[in-house]
Amino acid sequence: MAAKQSRAEAVWENDLIHGSGRVKGGSGVLPELGVSWSARTEAFGGRTSPEELLAAAHASCFAMGLSNTLAKMQAPPQRLEVTAVATFDKVGDGFSVTTMELTVTGRVAGIDATKFEEAARSASVGCPISRALKGNVEVRVRAKLA
Repeated sequence: MAAKQSRAEAVWENDLIHGSGRVKGGSGVLPELGVSWSARTEAFGGRTSPEELLAAAHASCFAMGLSNTLAKMQAPPQRLEVTAVATFDKVGDGFSVTTMELTVTGRVAGIDATKFEEAARSASVGCPISRALKGNVEVRVRAKLA
């Protein structure tokens, strides 16, 4: 497989506190989304945040990785439901994403809870978004069978 690049575009107007912006994916699949500082620190108010987009990217990446891990174990999933929660917090003089909590519930035939948890831990380490966060963000995984 050749390397693939994904693109997104953002526009920001005004200062950080009073300003707002828009972000859209280069594929045209994602609609243009509003972003703002208050969506990061208070209420979403109809806008998104970089952390919400990061959580969405991580949830989908992890779901794909876990489905592949399970298939290699001869136990392909019937369904995986993944929630990712990115925590954005003040650290020192700046702000950081400090943790990413992945919670997965799976319907998987022919596997027990222990093997499912092991597969989830393995997938969380191998997922490209997890690897991008490694060393910067603590990634936690909770897994259970439905």
